[in-house]
Amino acid sequence: MSGSPERQIVGRFAPSPTGALHSGSLVAAVGSYLMAKRDGGRWLLRLDDLDTSRQVPGMSDDILRTLELFGLFWDGEVARQSGHLEEYRHAFDALLRMGALYPCGCSRKEIARSASAPHGEDDGLVYPGSCRGGMKRGKTEPVIRSWRVRVPEDDICFSDLRRGRICQNLSAVSGDFAVRRGDGEFAYQLAVVVDDYLADVNQVVRGDDLLASTPRQIYLQQQLGFPQPDYCHLPLVAGPAGAKLSKRDNLISHQLGAVVGREQELLLAVLRFLGQSPPSELIGCPCTDILEWGVSNFDPLHLPAQGGVLEM
Repeated sequence: MSGSPERQIVGRFAPSPTGALHSGSLVAAVGSYLMAKRDGGRWLLRLDDLDTSRQVPGMSDDILRTLELFGLFWDGEVARQSGHLEEYRHAFDALLRMGALYPCGCSRKEIARSASAPHGEDDGLVYPGSCRGGMKRGKTEPVIRSWRVRVPEDDICFSDLRRGRICQNLSAVSGDFAVRRGDGEFAYQLAVVVDDYLADVNQVVRGDDLLASTPRQIYLQQQLGFPQPDYCHLPLVAGPAGAKLSKRDNLISHQLGAVVGREQELLLAVLRFLGQSPPSELIGCPCTDILEWGVSNFDPLHLPAQGGVLEM
């Protein structure tokens, strides 16, 4: 994943304004920033604000100010998913024209009741294909609850910089997954594929919690004829006793002032969490100096195999 004059690296960080950044978000932001900048690339910022019902007022601005507090300055304008609805529609129409989609009338409760609907790798329900041959008609006209993409029986494989070769059988892990809801709202899997394509993103560095959804995104890229980015999934920050970190844990917020005055210490802790060895001379230095060292010295081969607690 080294840069070249012919191919400038374009990375990105894409938080959702549904709450303040937490320490796991900071790890993803720093990791994606250093991976892009070490090769002289660009680092973009996108706010994944498609799910309007879960957004918290003021969080978009808080995220931007928090990143600036740590010296994480992005290239270009901030992109927002809410500004890409027309492009999502074009991609959806293209999939529809090629016969890759079908309407589904199943509710989540009906899918959960199905004996053949176990949970997938990302704890989502595996769709059993109930409407693949057409929606069932009863006494009333069936209601379209989603539009689903037909997935292949073959494995989808890719090479992850940290995890190595990853293969996933979509039919077993997710089944035919939704790309649009019945109310017209586009699903995350389609949106993020279009977003990255629009911005020429060719390097996606994010947390291990999104690893299971990557083959779905790659499949959509293949269907739409989009280039496939390089992927690197970072280890996750755990809560006390190794518990999964929730969005309410270890909040890092400009508004809350929780880290003001300690941002350098936390940034050094993130570098160590990512397997790097910042020298003691950086203690007390501005975040911009710490990041400059990180850009010059970051070695992705030192990324740890497992996550854990972020030690201050």
